[in-house]
Amino acid sequence: MKEVQAILFDLDNTLMDRDHTFRSFSTQFVQDFLGHLEAEEAQKVIEDMIHRDADGYRDKDGFFVELSEVLPWETPATAEHIRAYYDASYINHGATMKDAVDVLKYCKERGYILGLVTNGKVDIQNTKIDTLGLREYFKAIVISGEVGIAKPDPKIYQLALDRLGVTADQTLFIGDHPVNDIWGAGKAGLQGVWLQRKHAWDEQLDIQPWKIIYELNELKSIL
Repeated sequence: MKEVQAILFDLDNTLMDRDHTFRSFSTQFVQDFLGHLEAEEAQKVIEDMIHRDADGYRDKDGFFVELSEVLPWETPATAEHIRAYYDASYINHGATMKDAVDVLKYCKERGYILGLVTNGKVDIQNTKIDTLGLREYFKAIVISGEVGIAKPDPKIYQLALDRLGVTADQTLFIGDHPVNDIWGAGKAGLQGVWLQRKHAWDEQLDIQPWKIIYELNELKSIL
């Protein structure tokens, strides 16, 4: 590997603390829609929503249909109503990952070229980026819904590299998902730094992370 010149980051559960964000959203959702529940039952519903969401990897339309069918409603809500509520309020619960802004500042001050690669719809991901105040740190932001390519397709990482003006062997990729972030980036020739969160490593993968970290600020010592 050549000297590192650029760093690409994942967004959800890497720079944005999605665990905190979705739990906060679910808590508000239960308060607003299921206020008739006792505290213990309400907490069970919150935990059930978090489980069904599968760390954001569930298809959202199917998820909202499921919620409309299974939650203990007093006044039922349609999937469309739940979708509208989600679109209007979810990002208001957004929170950056611990040390995320500090690490981005550290990297930028030391001359690294920074980029962001994220799967998702353009409007939703852009709203997250802007609400969290992250846009200023990146030379390039690549969103799957905008470019028609999604992680772990190696083409989306190459597109980001082209926009940054660097090569794969000059670039690190930082992310939490073993396949979408580390394996996919590795197939594009990047070295991956795995931020270990909820996902267990799949030993069947033919690419391993270059480094493993448990908090973002560990990236400083690696660099």
